[in-house]
Amino acid sequence: MLDFTSALYLGFDHAWSDLPGWDRLTLGKPAALESPPGAPAVERDLAALVGCERALLAPSTLHVFGDLFTILAGREVNYFLDDGTYPVARWGAERAVAVGRPVRFFPRHDARALREAIARADRKPPVVVADGFCLACGSSAPIDAYLKCTAHLNGLVVVDDTQALGILGRNPTPLAPFGRGGGGSLPNAGVRDARIVVASSLAKAFGAPLAVLAGSQELVAEFENRSTTRVHCSPPSVAAIAAAGRALALNRRWGDRLRWRLAQLVARFRRGLSRINLPAAAGLFPVQPLNMPRGVQAGAVHRALLDRGIQAVLHRDNGSGERISFVLTARHESSQIDHAVMCVMDIISRMMRRRWKGAKGNGDSTKFTPEPAQCK
Repeated sequence: MLDFTSALYLGFDHAWSDLPGWDRLTLGKPAALESPPGAPAVERDLAALVGCERALLAPSTLHVFGDLFTILAGREVNYFLDDGTYPVARWGAERAVAVGRPVRFFPRHDARALREAIARADRKPPVVVADGFCLACGSSAPIDAYLKCTAHLNGLVVVDDTQALGILGRNPTPLAPFGRGGGGSLPNAGVRDARIVVASSLAKAFGAPLAVLAGSQELVAEFENRSTTRVHCSPPSVAAIAAAGRALALNRRWGDRLRWRLAQLVARFRRGLSRINLPAAAGLFPVQPLNMPRGVQAGAVHRALLDRGIQAVLHRDNGSGERISFVLTARHESSQIDHAVMCVMDIISRMMRRRWKGAKGNGDSTKFTPEPAQCK
């Protein structure tokens, strides 16, 4: 089965034999009492990579957001969530609602609407929450504009950078379309500000099942002292921390080459789709949603792809119906990309041809693209 569903974008999977050994998988105590072995070094490396003063590891972004929004609620703040915010951050915002803090939504990436929403609210400091990179629209959040919207009230901008971490980086150019370093949305936008808080899973590009909170020394120290999950939940395992350390080392050595290869594979995929007039999402990000021709059902195409040994992601896109996305990684081969595109072309052409025949029988003279050669 040819797999286009894995979000291990750089191809890091951390076999047990590639990780250093450990005496104990866990210390059997919460992080509030003692950091697991290896955590401080990984935290220092992550803080430097994303461009923040300090970082702290956590088991998941769900742990981070639940605690973060509850802690910030104690500051008498207002929450403003970008409509494109991923569900995990929204679940964290429910904690803020539970303690009586208002949560307002504004249109995705619309800094003007955010400014107006802040102006309509009271004078409490705003906390703006957004994904660093939006998969649905294929673009980055205007983090700098969000910062400007909150500056007069000394607000914060909280960025869920799970998708961008390990992919986007500083100084993007035609020779490095994703940028360099893999530090995520902040280096990519050239933004560094103590009022930004970054929460990211490392389970995508870096392939390590744990998360990080990064921000100013003051905020991270407050989180460390007041986090309830650091008291009542287990910390990341020593194995997960070792995987994160290995991922960061591989990223320093090979990351830019892998990102270049990944960009070339995504560009190849997009060129193939353009030849059959089937557009994907804008940009080179490795998650590429397809836009089906009118009358072609994504679910039917997905089943036909499975029959041909190709796994893609079938999902709902903001309530607008089913959609297919191909997730590319640096481990894919050019021949696999070409094969997948050919199969998509063949499946959709067959479906459109059957529809054309049915329409012709009903007196509809609509013409569709002729059927190409079969995918073997």
